[in-house]
Amino acid sequence: MTVSAKESERYLRQTAIPQIGAAGQERLVRARVLIVGAGGLGSAAALYLAAAGVGALGIADPDRVEISNLQRQILHGTADLGRLKTASAAETLHGLNPEVAVVEHAERLTAGNAAALLADYELAIDACDNFATRYLLNDACVLAGKPMVHAAVAGLGGQATTVLPGRGPCYRCLHPRPPAAPGDPAPGILGAAAGFFGAIEAVEAVKCLLGIGELLVGRVLLADGLDMVVQTVAARRDPQCAVCGEAATITRLEASNYETTGGDSIGTNERGAPGR
Repeated sequence: MTVSAKESERYLRQTAIPQIGAAGQERLVRARVLIVGAGGLGSAAALYLAAAGVGALGIADPDRVEISNLQRQILHGTADLGRLKTASAAETLHGLNPEVAVVEHAERLTAGNAAALLADYELAIDACDNFATRYLLNDACVLAGKPMVHAAVAGLGGQATTVLPGRGPCYRCLHPRPPAAPGDPAPGILGAAAGFFGAIEAVEAVKCLLGIGELLVGRVLLADGLDMVVQTVAARRDPQCAVCGEAATITRLEASNYETTGGDSIGTNERGAPGR
C-alpha cells in the first residue's frame, strides 16, 4: 500500500521528520492498531493515531456515551449521548481522516475473545478502565508476542510504559496484583491529564510501529500535573511473573485468571491509577 498524492500533502509535516519520511508514512498506512477503551485515554490516542495516518484502528468498547464522559472523552459530543462509543468514535475519526479504516468492536474484552480480537492487529493500546481488562490485555499481548502501550490516569497525574514481550517487563511484572479497591471506585480525572497520557500512548505506538527512538520498555513515565513533575523510573522484568516469568503459570487465557483482579473497580497504586 502506497501513500497517494493527496495523503502526501496531508502528512507533509509528519514526513518532514527525518526518522519518519515517506517510507515511514507508508509503514503507518499499512499498520493495524487495536485500542481497548474509547474513554479519555483512548480518545486522545485514537485521534492522534488517525491523524498520523495509521491505516486501521480497531476500537473495542461495549459502553454507550454518558454525559459524565464528555469532560474528558473527546471522541464524543453531546449529540452522541446514548450512542455506542464505538459508533461515535468511528464517526469522529472518519471525519478527521477518511483514509483511516475504523473497525468497531462493541464488545467487552474477555478471555474468550481476546486472542481472536488481537490476532487482526499488530499492536494494542491499553486505554482500559478496570484492572481485570488491563491484566487480560497484557496477558493476551504477552502470549501473542505483540506490543502493548499502557497508560493510566487519576486526578492530574498518571503513568505510561510500553510492554514489548521478551524484551522487558510486562504489566504484571510491575503490578503482580491489583491494590485493594478504594472506597470510591471512581477517582476524579482531569480531562487534559487523560489527553496527555493518551497522546504519549500515540507517540509510543508510532515509534514502535516504525522502530524508531527509545521506547518506554523497562521504564515507567510518571507525571504529576499538580506540581508539574515528570520523571521516568526503571522497571525490571520479574522472573516470577505469572505470565512472562521463567515458570509462568498463565499459559492460556482463562476466565478464572481475571476473577480476582479487581473486577470493574478503578483504583490508585504507587505508580499511577488504572483510570480513563
